[in-house]
Amino acid sequence: MLKQYKLKDYDFRLVAYVVVLTIIGILVIGSANSSVQGKQILGLVLGLITMVVVSLMDYEFLLRFSWIFYFINIVLLTLVLIMGDKSKGATRWVEIAGIRFQPSELGKILLILFFAYFFAKYQESVNRPKVLIGSFILAGIPLALIKKEPDLSTTIVTALIFLVLLFMAGLSYKFIATVLAVSVPSAAIFLALILQPDQKILRGYQYKRIMGWLQPEKYADDAYQQQNSIMAIGSGQLLGKGLYNTDVNSVKNGNFILEPQTDFIFAIIGEELGFVGGCIIIALLLLIVIQCILVGIRSQDLAGRIICCGVGGLIGIQSFINIGVATKILPNTGVPLPFVSYGLTSLVSLFIGMGLVMNVGLQSSAYNKEIRR
Repeated sequence: MLKQYKLKDYDFRLVAYVVVLTIIGILVIGSANSSVQGKQILGLVLGLITMVVVSLMDYEFLLRFSWIFYFINIVLLTLVLIMGDKSKGATRWVEIAGIRFQPSELGKILLILFFAYFFAKYQESVNRPKVLIGSFILAGIPLALIKKEPDLSTTIVTALIFLVLLFMAGLSYKFIATVLAVSVPSAAIFLALILQPDQKILRGYQYKRIMGWLQPEKYADDAYQQQNSIMAIGSGQLLGKGLYNTDVNSVKNGNFILEPQTDFIFAIIGEELGFVGGCIIIALLLLIVIQCILVGIRSQDLAGRIICCGVGGLIGIQSFINIGVATKILPNTGVPLPFVSYGLTSLVSLFIGMGLVMNVGLQSSAYNKEIRR
C-alpha cells in the first residue's frame, strides 16, 4: 500500500499552487465572514495532512477497493435523504459520529476513483454499447440521489466530471459527434420549454433564477444577488479596496451579498483585491488544472490519466461555474470556488484529490527510472 518515494520527485510546484490559493481564500473568507475563518484554517491543516497521506498510498492499491468506494458513496448519499440536515430548502448534510459533512462533495472524488478503475478495466471495449450503458447506469444512481436532495448544481458538475472521465477513457469521436448533434437541438428545445410560465420541468426557485438571469428587470428580486456581485467586482477596479476595509460604500460591508464566504466569494475578491487579485486567483486555478493534466499525460497507465484529468476537470468546471455565476455569465447556482470558498468537506475532498494526483506523479517518476535502468 505504501511505497518508498524520493523527496525530489514530490510535486512541490503543485503543492505551492494549492497552498497559496487556499491561504488567499482564508484571508478573503476572514474578510467576508470572520466567524468561520478559524474552521477554514483547520480545513487547511486537515487537508494538508490528508493530502500527504494519500499521496504516499499506491493509487493502484486503492483502485482494488473501487467497488467499496462506490457503495460507500451510494450509502452516504442515501443517508442524506434519510437522516440529513435540512437547510434553506435542501438536505445536503449528514452527521455521523459527531462529524457533519456533505457527502456529495466527497462523492465527486470517490466517483473519479471508481471510474478510473472501471474504464481502465474495459479500456479495450469502452465504445461497446454494453460498457457505455453500464457506465451511464452506474453514474446515474449517485446523480439521481444528489438531484433528489435537491442539488441541481452539484448534479450538473458531477455529470460533467463523468463526461470528462468518459472522454479520457477513449470515447469514440463518432459517438461524441452524434451526441452533440442530438444534444444541441435538444438543449434549445429544453430552454424553450422551461421558459414557459406553466412549465413543470424545473422547481419554482430554479425557474426564477434562470429568469432573473435572462430578464433581471422583470425578476428583480431573483436577480439582485448577481447584480450586487457585478457591482462589487466593478467597484474594486484595478487593485481593490483592500481586505478587511471599512468603506461605507462597500457592497460587502452593506450586507448586499448573501453567503459571501461561499457561492459569491469571487465578488469579495473582485471588490477587495480588484482586477489584479481576481486574475491571480484565476491564474492559480488554471495552473493547478494544467499541472494535473501534465501529471496525467506522464502517467504510466490509463487509470492514472483518468484520475489526474478527472481531478483537474473537477477544479476547472467548478471554477468556471462559480466565477461565471459571480460575473453573471451563468444563472445563479450554488457551487463553491475550489480551495477558496468556505467549506471543510469541499476543501478536504479537494486535498484528497490532490493527493491522488501527486501519487500518480510519484508512481510515474519511479516507473520511468526503472525503465532507464
